[in-house]
Parts: sequence; structure tokens; C-alpha cells
Amino acid sequence: MIDTHAHLDALDDPDAAVERAREAGVSRILTVGTDPARCRRALELAEDHEGVYAILGIHPHEAGRVEPGAIQEVRRLQSHPKAVAVGEIGLDHFRDYAPRDAQRRLLDAQLALAADIGKPVVIHTRAADEDTRAALASFSGTVVLHCFSSTRLLAEALERGWYVSFAGNVTFPKATDLRLAATQVPADRILAETDAPYLAPQPVRGRRNEPAYVRHTLAALAAARGEEPAELEARIERNAAACFGLPV
Repeated sequence: MIDTHAHLDALDDPDAAVERAREAGVSRILTVGTDPARCRRALELAEDHEGVYAILGIHPHEAGRVEPGAIQEVRRLQSHPKAVAVGEIGLDHFRDYAPRDAQRRLLDAQLALAADIGKPVVIHTRAADEDTRAALASFSGTVVLHCFSSTRLLAEALERGWYVSFAGNVTFPKATDLRLAATQVPADRILAETDAPYLAPQPVRGRRNEPAYVRHTLAALAAARGEEPAELEARIERNAAACFGLPV
């Protein structure tokens, strides 16, 4: 099993979390950097652990304090053999921790970077569906909608062949719209993640989320789609390999 999106650096003991994940059958983890320093830390963790890879980018929350040269630093770090995507990048108009125009400029710059180096983008979008749609209109590369909750983007995602990644919130009792969305995603475009340490799945609510718990998300997706968990697990593994260029 693979956890396609976790913030290992935000866990108290990333090494122990990786070991617990392995014990739970989660053998691969994509850990995410959200600014240059955290991108470097993500690569350190990827170097330290077999099966851990890095997604590197600058989060929209950081858009108001991006230092000169930050994009170039992300570009440099992307040359590492275990760097597999640009992310998480995007727009967040819910928290509004950064000016919206700065978020858009940062997103556009990183989309250009991804297009230039030929890597997928992992998109964070919250309360910004229309602006996210506009930003991605001319991007022809591979797109992953991370921690999917923007159901108004589903039709476009399906039309354009984007990957749709579901996190622990798909397990919440009131998340019927997300479970319905999961039934509509083609078998070759669905992914699962934890977004650890956030959004612990319903069976472990109240705990700090970690990659081992991606199995709860898998179970909820399989139940919604009427599939056997083992078959969906294998499919998600193949999807992640295709999307991120991972070894099969």
C-alpha cells in the first residue's frame, strides 16, 4: 500500500511513523515539503528510508513570505532522484493566510516549473475552485487534486484526466458527497493519502494521523465503490507508479 501524501516532517518521530507504516503494510510514502527548508527535510527523510519519496514545492500559505530565489531552490532540489512531483501548490481562499494575488503568482511560477521539468503537480485548493480552474486551464501536464473536497471540480478532473486523491475526510459520517465522488472517479485515476498529521480517518479520530492509517481511507473507498480492498489497493499502487514515475 502507498500513502501518496503525508507530511512526515510534521510528525513527532517520523522514523517511528515510517516503521509503523511498514508494519501495517504501507511500504511507500510520499512526503511533502511546503517551503524550501521543509523540502530539504523531505529529501533527507527520503534518503533515510527505502520506499519514501518527496513532493517538493511552496504551499500557498507561504506566498506572502516567499524569499527571493525560493523557486530556484525548489528547482534545484527537484533534480534529486527521489523528488517525484511539484507540490503541494495551489490556492487557499478559506484561510487566506497570504494575499490572493501573491498566491496566484506563486502558483503560476510553480506550474511553469513543473511544465519545464516534466513533473506532475499536486494541487491544494480550498474555497478557490474557479481560480484554481483558471490557473490550470493552460497546464497540460499531470495534475493530482490532493485531499479532494472540491466536488465542483470533479467534472473537469474527469474530463481532463486528472488524478483524484482522497484523504481521511472521505471516512467521516457526513462526507457522503466525497464518497459519491469516489464512485465516479475512473479506476486508473484514483489515489489515497493520509495528509498526515491532519485529518485522521473516522476509526482513529482524535489521534494524530500517520501513514499507517491510510488503510482506513482505502477501506472507505473500497466500500463506496463496491470493490474488494485488495483489488483497489493494487490499482492505487499502479496509479501512483504511473503518476509519479515510481518503480513498479
